[in-house]
Amino acid sequence: MATAMLDGETDFDGWRKSARAFRLAGVEPAAARFVVRGGQEQGGLFDEPTAAHPSLRADERQEFSVPKDFVDLAQNLILHRSADRFDLMYRLLWRLRDEPDLIKVISDRDVADALERVKNVSRASHKMKAFVRFRQVHDDRGEAWVAWFEPPHRVLEKTAPFFQRRFTTMRWSILTPDGSAFWDGETLRFGPPATRDMAPDEDEIEDFWKTYYASTFNPARLKVKTMQGEMAKSYWKNLPEAALIPELIAASSVRTETMVAAPAPEPNPRFARLTAPDLHAARPDAEAVPDNLADVVDGVQACRRCPLYRDATQGVCGEGPTTARLMIVGEQPGDQEDLAGRAFIGPAGQVLDAALAEAGIDRSDVYVTNAVKHFKHEPRGKRRLHKTPNAGEVQACRWWLDAERRLIKPKVVLALGATAGSALLGRKPAVMQERGAPIPLEDGSTAVLTVHPSYLLRLPDEAAKAQARRLFIDDLVAVRRRMD
Repeated sequence: MATAMLDGETDFDGWRKSARAFRLAGVEPAAARFVVRGGQEQGGLFDEPTAAHPSLRADERQEFSVPKDFVDLAQNLILHRSADRFDLMYRLLWRLRDEPDLIKVISDRDVADALERVKNVSRASHKMKAFVRFRQVHDDRGEAWVAWFEPPHRVLEKTAPFFQRRFTTMRWSILTPDGSAFWDGETLRFGPPATRDMAPDEDEIEDFWKTYYASTFNPARLKVKTMQGEMAKSYWKNLPEAALIPELIAASSVRTETMVAAPAPEPNPRFARLTAPDLHAARPDAEAVPDNLADVVDGVQACRRCPLYRDATQGVCGEGPTTARLMIVGEQPGDQEDLAGRAFIGPAGQVLDAALAEAGIDRSDVYVTNAVKHFKHEPRGKRRLHKTPNAGEVQACRWWLDAERRLIKPKVVLALGATAGSALLGRKPAVMQERGAPIPLEDGSTAVLTVHPSYLLRLPDEAAKAQARRLFIDDLVAVRRRMD
């Protein structure tokens, strides 16, 4: 038995060097063993360390390359908490010399196993982004923020750069049982494992957060199983709002009845003409033109220019600074946006956030909105499936988009997909042919077309998805340069 000692549970460089030496020396998977230095599982009585194999040292000069897909897979697979992940990685490596396209064979048992574990790692990273809760502390340098989190897999170093990009101006620490991450405003550092008692239990802001969470809880849309699928109970103990959930669930039926019985609010009289049932109603009078974004919000909630309001929970307006140099326009709110009343917070929004960060654009500096303000969908069992707005619905809602543009006065308007492009340009664009090219608009701003982030989510092939994502980020980088 040949044994390689690794410096840590996620020591990918150490594993790669040892695994390469094993493979060149012809050490079969059953005879290869990878042990973490100082870990619970130590070498056996008859195990031989890597250095004891002269053939390994002699063969290290031989050429041996593997597909990039395998490297990417292995770098994520090593973060899985399973004890046999090193063996699975080496088993795949061993087979790659004779089966160079192995990673593309998703029906293969080893490949399928590896992909499932990588999927779990990706999910753990996503949950970390969603469920880390910082608490305020003070030290000799002033204000700082500390969070305690227990990820199901070792994703701290993989996920910490997300918080660095999102909270660039904050000093923060994330403590986990696997290690710690520290950002001082300039440098991201990693440290040793921590314990729960090293993080604060609560802070003054927590009561405000609980009040906000309770106010956004919609009992009419409550699906307990779905909620627990997205926010598993294993995360609850470290989420301050989780203490409210049992009470909110218990009171949901009473609150739903109250909501149904409550009379509909009277629309803002300034926008009364928008309640006309005629889909071809004239444009609002000049005095109804919104003076500020609050008026836009009131107007959208009262809007009856098309029938989409009937099945939507609420209208969803844009959000972002009123001085934004970049406005991003999507198609319409999705299911999550419809429930929360905020633009781009669902899966497509997460793709957009990550791409913006990679392109060097801070989302907090961007005004994000949609061409159509109400969620168009069709029921499919208990689900609400997206339906593309038609030209009449886009045209009916264009007045609100024009109002947002007039108030924000962005230098660049990025249209995500054909629907957003048609709302901006008044014609159906050929997104793939026109993407990235500047298109002057009448108000002096510049429109740029690219694909919608949901397009990236729908691509079934990982290689195609990676290529499409690179092109999407290239478009965002070009937009960033136009903002300067």
